[in-house]
Amino acid sequence: MSTTIETTATSLLRFATAGSVDDGKSTLVGRLLHDSKSVLADQLEAVEHASRSRGQDAPDLALLTDGLRAEREQGITIDVAYRYFATPRRRFILADTPGHVQYTRNMVTGASTAELAVVLVDARNGVVEQTRRHAAVAALLRVPHVVLAVNKMDLVGYAEPVFAAIAAEFTAYAASLGVEDVLAVPISALAGDNVVEPSAHMDWYGGPTLLEHLETVPVGSDPSAEPARFPVQYVIRPQTEEHPDYRGYAGQLASGVLRVGDPVIVLPSGLTSTVAGIDALGRETDIAWAPQSVTVRLTDDLDISRGDLLAAGPAPAPTKDIEATVSHLNERPLRAGDKVLLKHTTRTVRALVKEVSYRIDIDTLERRSGAEGLTVNDIGHVRLRTAEPLALDTYSANRRTGSFLLIDPADGTTLTAGMAGEAFETVRGDDAPDAPEEEDWV
Repeated sequence: MSTTIETTATSLLRFATAGSVDDGKSTLVGRLLHDSKSVLADQLEAVEHASRSRGQDAPDLALLTDGLRAEREQGITIDVAYRYFATPRRRFILADTPGHVQYTRNMVTGASTAELAVVLVDARNGVVEQTRRHAAVAALLRVPHVVLAVNKMDLVGYAEPVFAAIAAEFTAYAASLGVEDVLAVPISALAGDNVVEPSAHMDWYGGPTLLEHLETVPVGSDPSAEPARFPVQYVIRPQTEEHPDYRGYAGQLASGVLRVGDPVIVLPSGLTSTVAGIDALGRETDIAWAPQSVTVRLTDDLDISRGDLLAAGPAPAPTKDIEATVSHLNERPLRAGDKVLLKHTTRTVRALVKEVSYRIDIDTLERRSGAEGLTVNDIGHVRLRTAEPLALDTYSANRRTGSFLLIDPADGTTLTAGMAGEAFETVRGDDAPDAPEEEDWV
């Protein structure tokens, strides 16, 4: 069975779009759907009718993605809009994320599972603060591929020097964040230049169109190259006449490959056993790979419950002390001393924010004091203490088991998205003082 990177027509690419307000992101998504023949006739008819009612002669393709009434009235994107479409070469799940600064947290949601991010800029404005913020979020979330779509080239006369200057500035900034794969594409979403079809106005550009790149960029990974991580979601004990002694652990394989006969360690307890059997879709199988949902049976009857992690290969050491880079998503600030819930895979534990070590200045990538805490859309570094040990990989090594959420224990709202370890190796300076010695607070 092949577990190599997918490049066939059956492969699936999850990608997210981001851009500042009025950069034309929704129009780009609409153009991409329209020109790739992924819009149903009744959808297009509805868009044409809505456009005419607003006094527009041509269909406003942005309406294909701006589905909320408030979005259509204001002409902006507020919520993350997910769209599925396909071409003969590949299937796609697109997350269209908002451009307003106040909705940057929604980009974190949309890009958290993406393998590619399309960052739009207006050719007239170039790289702005929100562009840098979106690039930083993509780097923070370890999105492996980034496309810079320089939009509205028709409004700058399709000038190559304008495109080249913007591409050079963005590429340099992305490189400082550790983003290695960046492709810049000059486009006009309104006119359709270089979105699906090559532009007749920019013969100086020899690269792929946006869709061509989306269809050919390598996606996925080789699960056998990653250590196996299996968060237990549910313990199955039917205790029926047919299955009197059945004990299985159900969940989704977060990474790697599990085979019958593999030795595993149960975290955080440290107990060890061997995979005795794997059940998938009601049938026994000898192998499972991420992201399959399966039931795993072990040779030993161990005390395992929801939230435990079965690991094969090099395993992280369980700890109560966590250092992480975080993106704060809530209007309520996050400050040292806050008591929160920490959700990691299928495990939720009580935790204490011991310190907000620093905030990251998106423009300069310098560290700023975290003494005042983190406000909405801030990216920073925190130290946490949990009530129970957790087995976290570093986020750079494993996006699934290196991530977590901080939750308000009072009402269950999500406060912060966390990535274990340091996010950007290039972050400079440190205005935050060293943390004082503290006792066990949790």
